[in-house]
Amino acid sequence: MKQIKWIFVVYAILAAFSIMGIGVAIGEESILGVIGSIIALVLVMGFGFKTKAKYRANGQL
Repeated sequence: MKQIKWIFVVYAILAAFSIMGIGVAIGEESILGVIGSIIALVLVMGFGFKTKAKYRANGQL
């Protein structure tokens, strides 16, 4: 069994919170909240993919 890469767990949790934030902002009818949550989601996913590519390049995955 492979060892858990905790940074990816953190990125996944942050992405899930961003997605939940979109839903909450829609419920509150907050355009700024929706836009902020979408930006947060894109940033978190981008950092996650960037980190994964770095780990693959180093042979750590």
